[in-house]
Amino acid sequence: MKLEVGHKAPDFQLPNSQGDVRKLSDYAGQTIVLYFYPKDDTPGCTKEACSFRDSYQDFKAAGVEVVGISPDNVKSHSKFTQKYELPFTLLSDSDHQVCEAYGVWGLKKYMGREYFGVYRTTFVIGPDGKIKQVFENVKPSDHSLEVLEAVKA
Repeated sequence: MKLEVGHKAPDFQLPNSQGDVRKLSDYAGQTIVLYFYPKDDTPGCTKEACSFRDSYQDFKAAGVEVVGISPDNVKSHSKFTQKYELPFTLLSDSDHQVCEAYGVWGLKKYMGREYFGVYRTTFVIGPDGKIKQVFENVKPSDHSLEVLEAVKA
């Protein structure tokens, strides 16, 4: 099932870059930007993460928390977070069950090769736990500004 605006966002339990388990319900009562990305420390994903990093204080000022999810493991997230000084939480979905629950896991093609992976997608989830906005097929470099504009509106 594809998640759309107005749907209840599926709860989850995933480890962060320190190995501590976080749940969507930990953010109840606040707006959260939940962005799914394919892989730590790759060009597009690094641009996207650094874009969120650079505008993170603006998100905080707007009362919005940013959380990234990818299939990478906790150790990879820890290195990625430290290398780029990311101030927000990254969660490890190594079995891609949360990606599947959010409809962002599927068949992809790259240079004629097919494989399963994450569709770069961002969900804005309201304080009530419902999806307020969905951004699909985002451009990594300026995506955070597009999301910031939407959450401030």
